[in-house]
Amino acid sequence: MKARGIALLVALGMSAAPLAALAADTAVALDVHHADCVLCGPIVKRTLAQVPGVKSVAVSQPDAMADVTATVVYDPAVTRVAALIKAVTDRGYPAVVKPAHPEKVQ
Repeated sequence: MKARGIALLVALGMSAAPLAALAADTAVALDVHHADCVLCGPIVKRTLAQVPGVKSVAVSQPDAMADVTATVVYDPAVTRVAALIKAVTDRGYPAVVKPAHPEKVQ
C-alpha cells in the first residue's frame, strides 16, 4: 500500500512539472520598425519563432503603412528579450520593447 502511495505521488509530481514550466513562460510586446510592407510581418514572425526558447509569436499591423507589433511568448530560462530584439534587428527590422502605457502626443 505504501509503494502505491509513493508511485501516485511520483506520477502526480511528474504530471505537474509541465504545468510549472508553462507558468514560467513570459510574454513581451515589441515595436518592430521598418516593417511596413505585406511581407514584413511574416518575416518578423518567422525570425522570432526561430529563436530558441520562443513558444509563440503573434504579429499585428493596424494598416499596410504601420510598423508591426510582435507579441512573443518565450521561456526566460532559454532566451532573453535582448536576443529577440537582436534577431529582428539583424534582419533589418529594428525593434524595441513596446511601452506598457504609451504616452499620448498632444
